Amino acid sequence: MLHADPIGLLDRLIAFDTVSNRSNRALIDWVADYLNGHGVDAQVLPSLTGNKANLLATLGPQVEGGIVLSGHTDVVPVEGQSWSSDPFRLTERNGAYYGRGAADMKGFVALALAMVPELLARDLRVPVHLAFTHDEETGCLGVPALIAALETSVPRPDIVVVGEPTMLTPVNAHKGCYFYETTVTGREAHSSAPHLGVSAISALVEIASFLDAEALEAARHPVPASAGLGTFDPPWSTLNLGWIEGGSAANIVANHASLVWDFRPLPDQDPDAVVARLDRFIAEKVLPGLQARCPEAAVRTDRIAGVPAFKPDPDGPAELLARALTGANQGRTVAFASEAGLYQRAGISTVILGPGDIAVAHKPDEHITQAQLDEGLALLYRLADWATA
Repeated sequence: MLHADPIGLLDRLIAFDTVSNRSNRALIDWVADYLNGHGVDAQVLPSLTGNKANLLATLGPQVEGGIVLSGHTDVVPVEGQSWSSDPFRLTERNGAYYGRGAADMKGFVALALAMVPELLARDLRVPVHLAFTHDEETGCLGVPALIAALETSVPRPDIVVVGEPTMLTPVNAHKGCYFYETTVTGREAHSSAPHLGVSAISALVEIASFLDAEALEAARHPVPASAGLGTFDPPWSTLNLGWIEGGSAANIVANHASLVWDFRPLPDQDPDAVVARLDRFIAEKVLPGLQARCPEAAVRTDRIAGVPAFKPDPDGPAELLARALTGANQGRTVAFASEAGLYQRAGISTVILGPGDIAVAHKPDEHITQAQLDEGLALLYRLADWATA
């Protein structure tokens, strides 16, 4: 066995503070140097601003039919959380390794990098591509550029393994995740003469009530597992009103208010349908009253981010391979969204499979166990056997 030390690699990865509102370039450049040190040419793909980057590297022959090991390098914030140790310093306690991103998902990235010497020593029949992205946590904003690079700069792969923490059980479905902001523009007035103004807050309350009603209506129509979409918890599309702001003082009629909300549709549901119904409600029930008193009044809804649902494909090569590697009889669903839906939409068979427990992700004292790292490494060895001539 020629693999590198996964713990040492994880320690180095955790030390990079790659919270999504900061740069991940130092981590990506370090990974590129690590790969270059093994004779692997790594493509660093800067974002439009240049302060973030994806990375794509290929081990093995330049032929079609390869497999992609995909992981995101950004992590969620630690502010306001009570950690027992420095979140950006890997700490071992009782058979587990603590640090921000240990489970989600630098543990998988560390294992993939640890396998580099082993993979290079093998006579691979198909390539193994390493694909590491930025800004997954803020809406999977980095992966589209990486998918474009996959389509143009390497022979087309057959399979993507997204290494999100699944306790090493195959996942074949998740809901979509779409963030929207609805903004109302009204007219200011002194609160002693509210009839001279148009309250953006009052209009937004009507809109929020409509969205709440949409959420309740969806809950009245759960989708059974027999529909072939997998078993979700809850088994319906969800809608959440996440953040609202508006106005400037108690004695001023608000001329501005906004609501940020999210919609998580089941795999077979159109994410734009709820926005179409909202637009129709606004056009018929909200705007006429606003503009009768204030011609310049307006309402607009903008999509902030959108992650497509990930659909079951039990006979696809990705899930078949994942089941063979793990011994699982079938894939399962998860509540969280991931980059998998975007890879699938690009036409590449995809499965989610990685070490660690999503239950500890995004929380203080995030960690991954030694047992999960050991099992994850063993799984990657079985994957390497599959890829070897």
